[in-house]
Amino acid sequence: QVQLVESGGGLVQAGGSLRLSCVASGSIFSVNTMGWYRQAPGKQRELVAVISSSGSTNYADSVKGRFTISRDNAKNTVYLQMNSLKPEDTFVYYCRLVLNTVRGPSIYWGQGTQVTVSS
Repeated sequence: QVQLVESGGGLVQAGGSLRLSCVASGSIFSVNTMGWYRQAPGKQRELVAVISSSGSTNYADSVKGRFTISRDNAKNTVYLQMNSLKPEDTFVYYCRLVLNTVRGPSIYWGQGTQVTVSS
């Protein structure tokens, strides 16, 4: 079993910053990618940022230059530093973990953390 616990969401004014954290625990032997996605009610979940085991990153165009993803492999933790937040960044943010297994990649999701940016 693998568990993901997110923290760091909340309410912030436009222009402010938040730092999300996601800690993975359980049967974790080989981590592929870790990442953050976000979702609005009734909408599809969308990529925010991902980071590979080697540290390469990929960002959605809407957050480039404002958000930074990082990971601590020793702690199985991924972070999302969000700066210059805008009201349109208001979503539920989900942590995603991809593990390498003998049966192929296994995907796990966190429970989500609400980020609300007021204007």
